[in-house]
Amino acid sequence: MKIDMPVERGARPVQNEFEKVDSFQTDALTLALSAQDGALHGVVHCPAAATGGRLPKDFTSQPMPGKEAIQSAIKLANDLKLPVVVLDPEELWPEDWGTLFIAED
Repeated sequence: MKIDMPVERGARPVQNEFEKVDSFQTDALTLALSAQDGALHGVVHCPAAATGGRLPKDFTSQPMPGKEAIQSAIKLANDLKLPVVVLDPEELWPEDWGTLFIAED
């Protein structure tokens, strides 16, 4: 899936970047990727504490197909004004979704 972002004419397309994490985060929306029956799936997790009261309790989605999961994560994160981080222990991240980076401490 390619996530298109508007850019000026002649400008290079903007590549989405997401931080790769080792566990669910308390201050961000986490997209957790897994393989189920040979297909990429994702679960979206958003802790209520990260939303400043906009969610009354933690939210965790049911597993959904990968493309749907990344789209849902981005939409919810934009609505709640939160960063999206990615939990990908199996190294399943498709390159055309953007770049995963590991933050330096």
